[in-house]
Amino acid sequence: MQTILITGCSSGYGLETARHFHANGWSVIATMRNPSAAPFATSETLRVLALDVTDEDSIAVALELAGPIDVLVNNAGIGLFGALEHSPMQKIRDVYETNTLGTIAMTQAVIPQFRERGAGVIVNVTSSATLASFPLAAAYTGSKTAIQGFTRSLAHELLPHGIAMKLVEPGYGPTTAFAQNTDIRLEDVLPEPYGSYAAPILAAMAEPELSTTEADVAKAVWQAVHDQTGQPHFPAGADALALVA
Repeated sequence: MQTILITGCSSGYGLETARHFHANGWSVIATMRNPSAAPFATSETLRVLALDVTDEDSIAVALELAGPIDVLVNNAGIGLFGALEHSPMQKIRDVYETNTLGTIAMTQAVIPQFRERGAGVIVNVTSSATLASFPLAAAYTGSKTAIQGFTRSLAHELLPHGIAMKLVEPGYGPTTAFAQNTDIRLEDVLPEPYGSYAAPILAAMAEPELSTTEADVAKAVWQAVHDQTGQPHFPAGADALALVA
């Protein structure tokens, strides 16, 4: 039985991906900052571990408790929507600390065991914001675009060691709790003159023509993990697929 470790499993894409792999016979290590709130019924093949990807000690402890793994999915992330002019720099730093540096830190931490074994898959979950430019998401887009470049470059040095690097690029997921993982109020980051500009954008987001579900992302991660063709990118969701097309 193969083992997968997934970050950011308290809700949304991480939660559904953990459930999907577990239902398909994998041993799953679902990680999150607050395991006491885990929405799982744990079992011998589904464990929940505390993990803060911005904390080096937390990463080390979680990987020690996890034991050998076959796949790492870097899914943990936070959002930031609004005008850059009014976005607090500390919040921007938080976004990069989690989305970018957290992903890099987790990747660096698992490379030794994958290299020694001569096998392993690392899946980095980014965003369709890396496929096309979207307004009012500059800092968030930058944090995810950095991981696109990081993944593509790292893939070259890890391939000779039998380690595959994959990218999953979800579209807009209105049914997730993603927008709730920040304490920034929209009115604080969208004062005039940005408020009037943002109004039609927010209206379109409330009723999107195409969007992404949690199941779309879980299936894309599954495809990425099992890919044998060398495909590096896996857009997830109808809107992400439309952007690629």
